[in-house]
Amino acid sequence: MESVNVLSIILALVAVAILFSCAVSVNQGYIYVVTMFGKYRRILRPGLNFKLPLLEAVYKKISIQNRSVELEFQAVTSDQANVYFKSMLLYAVQNAEEETIKKVAFKFISDRDLMQALTRTIEGSIRSFVATKKQAEILGLRKEIVEFVKDQIDHSLEEWGYHLMDLQINDITFDKAIIESMSKVVASNNLKAAAENEGQALLITKTKAAEAEGNAIKISAEAEKEAARLRGQGVALFRQEVAHGMSEAAEEMKRANLDTNVILFSMWTEAIKNFAEVGKGNVIFLDGSSEGMDKTMRQIQALMVNKANGQ
Repeated sequence: MESVNVLSIILALVAVAILFSCAVSVNQGYIYVVTMFGKYRRILRPGLNFKLPLLEAVYKKISIQNRSVELEFQAVTSDQANVYFKSMLLYAVQNAEEETIKKVAFKFISDRDLMQALTRTIEGSIRSFVATKKQAEILGLRKEIVEFVKDQIDHSLEEWGYHLMDLQINDITFDKAIIESMSKVVASNNLKAAAENEGQALLITKTKAAEAEGNAIKISAEAEKEAARLRGQGVALFRQEVAHGMSEAAEEMKRANLDTNVILFSMWTEAIKNFAEVGKGNVIFLDGSSEGMDKTMRQIQALMVNKANGQ
């Protein structure tokens, strides 16, 4: 009787163990791949699932969540410069369909092998792109590099059941010697640009100064010309008035039966008086004799006659 009870207990425990082995709980974000005798049978989605005890086995747990990995590698440009990249790769299972899950489960032995193939493929794509460019072009081609890599490896990833969501190139560096030479080139270009700007500014300043000086000379010349014209007009008017005054004086003296030579005598004495009053030490020799005065009078009369004839 006791042996029967023990056997019943054992059978009950075995039944419970088998029941528990049939139940499979799949977490959200995962899909389980089930095989039977080593062959693919079906997939189990998130929630409570059941499988045949002792026959079906969970072969692989596949995450359908996004995954990221950081990459560091080196490439060589067409002008033989070493370029060092630091990038972040974001990828995920393409979708949760059964065929896609089968690809993910059976294409690679392990996730390590997948990551090795994925990183090597991306590195190879970037290296092939960089090899066609010069070092001076690389820093400005981050977007182009990412687009090139996506075009190159999307087909391969699709065959593996994955999709490249994003590739961020966080850092691009060169050898120390190249960085120093690039800094020198930038510095020399800046100095050249500064010199050109300074030269242009100096040229503009000198041009404006020359234009201002030219305008000043032109204005001064115009003013001098106008002043000379006005002086000439003044002298002409002075002479005209003098001649007019002398003519009237001569006419008055004729009407009074006086000798017009008195006018010349008066002009002579006024000139001598003016020499004495406004002279500043200059020596002027004048013939004060009666013969000299007579000679001077005749010369003035002749000059007046010539002026009258010329008019």
